[in-house]
Amino acid sequence: MPDHELSRTDARRLALRGQLLTAERPTDLLAVLRRLTVVQDDPTRHVAPSADLVLWSRLGSTYSPDALRAAVDEQRVLELHGYLRPCEDLALFRADMADWPGRGELRPWQEEQRAWVEANTACRLDVLDRLRTSGPLPASELPDTCERPWRSSGWNHHRNVVMLLKLLVARGEVAAAGREERETLWDLAERVYPDDPVVPADEAERVRDERRLRALGIARARSAQVPGEPGHVGEAGEPTVVEGVKGRWRIDPELLDEPFAGRTALLSPLDRLIHDRRRMDEIFEFDYQLEMYKPREQRLWGYWALPVLHGDRLVGKVDATADRREGELRVDALHEDVPFTRAMTRAVHDELADLAAWLDLQLVGPP
Repeated sequence: MPDHELSRTDARRLALRGQLLTAERPTDLLAVLRRLTVVQDDPTRHVAPSADLVLWSRLGSTYSPDALRAAVDEQRVLELHGYLRPCEDLALFRADMADWPGRGELRPWQEEQRAWVEANTACRLDVLDRLRTSGPLPASELPDTCERPWRSSGWNHHRNVVMLLKLLVARGEVAAAGREERETLWDLAERVYPDDPVVPADEAERVRDERRLRALGIARARSAQVPGEPGHVGEAGEPTVVEGVKGRWRIDPELLDEPFAGRTALLSPLDRLIHDRRRMDEIFEFDYQLEMYKPREQRLWGYWALPVLHGDRLVGKVDATADRREGELRVDALHEDVPFTRAMTRAVHDELADLAAWLDLQLVGPP
């Protein structure tokens, strides 16, 4: 028997407590990053970069993007696999880096990656030498002397240096060392990562699962493998079932006893609250897709529509654009998944006004 039986409302509130999206706002940037464990570092600026939107949703307009940039430049926050993480968490990945491309029997794609790096040993050494003498540098200033080009059916076809850097990060040889405008700077990992003791692989996985569950509040023990940060938590926490949802979940029981008071918030499309679309559908019963890669005529909600949280429900989407040339935050549509009360409409407008002021733009709309 599971240790707990929860309603969907209970499950939603656990998720919101875990993600710091309750009425009691946090106040410290690094404390938020430590609690969330990861913030996706996506540069899309249709409204604001996703990492900044995520942190603004928690901290409010006291949050300054310059504070995050400073934390990255000072290496208190590090980028790994496309996510910003507190620097001390790197110790939880060093064992995996030492065992690259994996432990035990390797999968075909792992074998292929190892073979590709080995075939391009000369280029790997050229890149490391250039970084040693001149780093940190953007990928555009690193030599492409690959003898065997990277081939794929998608975006990365022949992007040799970019893909080599990605694999050198996985090997623990290279690390992101900040940004220069919109380009990532790369350096030797030994000059970027803290000199903390390496946590053994099994213990590191257990700690990562526990911290991820604390951040998510409720998650599956196992889930489909996806690029980037996983959504499963192994045996962390305690087992539970959710009324009306098939299968079993894991929860952080300490979050059960925390009081809940909700608020209204506008979320990044890459926010971890909705990153696991299956969990979003099952617990929040919310229909959402990021539509930036769809043709305009196929979009239902907008290029970079912001999910709207109200209380403990996701209730709609805002199609907004930050037009910096015109000095406007333009709201083209407000999509209501449920009929908004007057109070809900006012709360969403207040959040939009706060977002516009934070961006130093004039709010235009909604229509």
